[in-house]
Amino acid sequence: MTLLLGKGRSRTSALVTSLTLALSLSLALALSLAVPVLVPSASAPAAAATPLTVSQAIGQQTGATQTVRGYVVGQPTATHTVVRSNFPSDYALAIAASASTTSTSSMLYVQIPSAFRSQWGLRTNPSLMGKQIDVTGALSAYFSHPGMTSTSAFALSGGTTEPPPPGGTSPWDSTYYAPAVGKSGPALRTALHDIIDDHTKLSYDAVWTALKDTDQDPGNTANVIELYTGRSISKSSNGGSTGNWNREHVWAQSRGGFTTSAGPGTDLHHIRPEDVTVNSVRGNKDFDNGGSAVSGCNDCWTDGDSFEPRDAVKGDVARMLLYMAIRYEGGDGFNDLEMSSTVGTSSTLIGDLETLLAWNAADPVDTFEMRRNDRIHAQWQGNRNPFIDHPEWAAAIWN
Repeated sequence: MTLLLGKGRSRTSALVTSLTLALSLSLALALSLAVPVLVPSASAPAAAATPLTVSQAIGQQTGATQTVRGYVVGQPTATHTVVRSNFPSDYALAIAASASTTSTSSMLYVQIPSAFRSQWGLRTNPSLMGKQIDVTGALSAYFSHPGMTSTSAFALSGGTTEPPPPGGTSPWDSTYYAPAVGKSGPALRTALHDIIDDHTKLSYDAVWTALKDTDQDPGNTANVIELYTGRSISKSSNGGSTGNWNREHVWAQSRGGFTTSAGPGTDLHHIRPEDVTVNSVRGNKDFDNGGSAVSGCNDCWTDGDSFEPRDAVKGDVARMLLYMAIRYEGGDGFNDLEMSSTVGTSSTLIGDLETLLAWNAADPVDTFEMRRNDRIHAQWQGNRNPFIDHPEWAAAIWN
């Protein structure tokens, strides 16, 4: 605004000042009557993201970490099997959009790491059935089914996330594994070796008898289950002829430099029944993904230097090999067995370590594997495979 008042500069300045003051007071009054604008404080907590539904989680199996909300509907024990009572372990649970859901295709299978099993496992806490919970972890296949692995948090819906309880949750933690609980890296490796290395050593003939117990078909006690094929076959059909089952060394003898005298060559923790022909195809190859289909072994693949078993036993294979690498450290007059980060090596190395660690995480311990570990411990050798009782110890050692 320009005011022309001749030469009276003092009058002009005073008038401008008065008008400016009036305008300022009018503006302040107008602002005081207006709706205030709220500016969020920089220290105010952000609203928590809404958990995904089970349906969304099933459709987003990308490996991303998410929180999912659902009702506990049972414990998965196989790809298409969820039990709703008499829970065999605390290793897993299934959640769904409704507590009454019975179709496994509408369920998300959730891995329960050992740190959470005492609070969230269904064998210990069957009252969780029907409860709505929030779980956080990686959306990836579990039991070859849409699932969540590497689960890092559990909470009742609307509650506070539970911190992991201290220590492990295996029934053997306070006794058998007491010197190892709470350790990691080389210290854990040393502790586990010291725990498992003193055990009964069988003759190779005794292995036949032991396998008929440790690998007995739970649905037909006259049969055993072959490792790679999954076939149930008569216990009496053992031998070296086509169609028989024989003793498969998962850590191949030629890759460990051992024989079938009492020792690593008779250690039940890595010897399993297997079809003679498929056993020959595997030979002494490493384990890795890919290759051509293996005849007579559904979902098995092989190439020039590696063998891939069916999904349902990939974790079994990994945990047997990891046991051998910890048990045989160069003492007892036997070679030091070690894991390899590649395939196609020789000597006392077996790989591929990265693949085997992934198999250990993706294929959880099942009731067959747990029973087998218990029988070897109680009836045959007096020692356990720690990676069956604590699969997470694999990553704690080979990280």
